[in-house]
Parts: sequence; C-alpha cells; structure tokens
Amino acid sequence: MASRALGPENAEAVTAISPSYPAGELEVAAQTARALGVVHRTIETHEVEREAYLRNDALRCFHCKAELYGVLDRIAATAGSRTAVLAGANADDVGEFRPGLWAGERAGIRNPLLERSLRKDVTRGIARALGLAVAEKPALACLSSRVELGIRITPELLGRIDRAENVIRSLGFDHVRVRHHGPIATIEVASAEITRLAEHPSLGNALREIRALGWSDVRIDRRGYRPAGAMATLPSSPFGIELAELAADARR
Repeated sequence: MASRALGPENAEAVTAISPSYPAGELEVAAQTARALGVVHRTIETHEVEREAYLRNDALRCFHCKAELYGVLDRIAATAGSRTAVLAGANADDVGEFRPGLWAGERAGIRNPLLERSLRKDVTRGIARALGLAVAEKPALACLSSRVELGIRITPELLGRIDRAENVIRSLGFDHVRVRHHGPIATIEVASAEITRLAEHPSLGNALREIRALGWSDVRIDRRGYRPAGAMATLPSSPFGIELAELAADARR
C-alpha cells in the first residue's frame, strides 16, 4: 500500500538477517519486493549478542525488537525527517503477550494494520485482493520462539531447530514448529495434518534425522500447532512486569 500511495521509488523493504530467522525466508522477502518493484535492502541484526536476549526470559522479544528497531531507526534517519518505519503487527496480536510491541512503541514504529484494527484474516483478504503471492503464507515467528523459556539461546541451537523444521517440511508440510525442551523436541503441525504426519511413510527416517541433530527423544505433539507456543501461559500484558528492570535491560 505504501508503494501504491507513494510510488515504488519512495518505499523500501528491509529484511533483517540473523541466526534467529529461518534461512529460507530471505528469498521469499526478495521475491515479494521484486513483485512490488520496491528497493529491497538486507541488514544484519545482533540480538544473539545481547545477554538479555540469550537468557531467554519472558522479555526476550522486547530485546530482539529493540535491536531491530534501533538498526531501522538509523536507516530511516538517513532518508529524511518524513520517513516512517512500518511493521506488520495486526489486531490479533493485541490479545497475546507481545513485549516486542512495546519496543515498537518506544521506537516510534507504526503498525498500520493494528492501527486500523485489522485482524489477520482481513489482512490475508487484502493481500489476496492485491494479488500478493504471500497471501496464504503460514505464520512465522523467530526460531527462538521454539525454545522453552529459561533455556539459553545459542546460534547453534537455532540452526538445529531450523534444520529440523526443514526435515518435516520436506515431507510436504508447510506449517511446522519444532520446539526445544532440552533433550526432547516436539513437532507441531496444523491439527488437521497430525494424522497425515503420524502415518507418513517417511516419518521414521525423518525422526531419526532429527534425533541425529542432538535430541534424545523426538515426539509429535498431538495437540497440533498452537500460536505463541511457549509464551501462551505468560501474562496478557507486558506492563505487569517491573518496568524498571525492563528499562535497565534495554540500556544494556
């Protein structure tokens, strides 16, 4: 919509690259930018070098977004005083524990979908109407969201999770999460796909391949994919947490 309103020469897409994000996402982003005719820039973010992020507590997403928005702010500053940074939060995100949204508020990030109270299903409908190839793309969260809270994040662990999810995708599943619980990994697919995964003729080989990545036990989660995963049991608002501690972590 920014490209249509301002002209493609006045809109720029930026994709952050770090160990936190699945490797295959970059090409999808590049294809989308090419289809829109907008400039596509890649940047590196360094949240995995932040101790506050690596310790993987309830505020991990705040520290991730603080890193991202700090880099984007420096880009925007070189583009002129009227430049806005837009992110893709939507109205469905408000009902979940999303400390990253607070990081965005602090950084002055605009979320047009959220500001217009557009839910995810409406957003997909708009994307279809615009002819965007990503209209049906499965939801994506960073790889760290697969790690049980309190277990330390490492780039090596994120790489293992990415490879494990690719093993399951190679069987023909699009919506995949492999969650790390120390020595145990659980596999989530859409609830309607659980039986197909459990009966897949290549499942045994896939499970052995995933175990070889470093887990002693790999199981299918019979409850299926659940949004927010490990964050689902946390409070509904980040403001129930000591903000003084949060501010101190942000300064670090």
